[in-house]
Amino acid sequence: MIRFLFCHFLAAGISLGIQVHQSPSAVFRKPGDGVQLVCTHGPNDYRVMLWYQQLPGDTALKLVGYGYVEFKSDSVEEPFRKHFKLAGDLSGNKIKNGSLSIADLKQPEHTATYFCAASKPQYIKHPSALYINLSPFLLPRLEVDCQLYSLPISVILGPN
Repeated sequence: MIRFLFCHFLAAGISLGIQVHQSPSAVFRKPGDGVQLVCTHGPNDYRVMLWYQQLPGDTALKLVGYGYVEFKSDSVEEPFRKHFKLAGDLSGNKIKNGSLSIADLKQPEHTATYFCAASKPQYIKHPSALYINLSPFLLPRLEVDCQLYSLPISVILGPN
């Protein structure tokens, strides 16, 4: 019997005038094969790309990994490192491109919905403010910005 992997993508997620796209629109694979999910957004200064996994019947999103300007060898979170890889270029004020590759597809752990998100970098403006009991004018100020999500990718492994 052959099992098939079905990846279904919706065209784009739009929020606050920023568009986040995922492609291709559909992919068929067998367990043991690999798949590459692609995400683009921009041009803008959103230099952080995050990938999330949502398992069937679960409302929680698990962070697969993220990149800031680029994806490094430790961009993928520990539980996903065996099968998942992130790549792409998030630099400059141009279109940002990133991909999530899943090697050696397994059922049921890879049957999930995957989300790509874009965010501006978050940082502390005054690093010295991390010390305790400093005067009030040195309190940390955190730059916070929203994350923009694309519409999800459903990855489903079919029965035997």
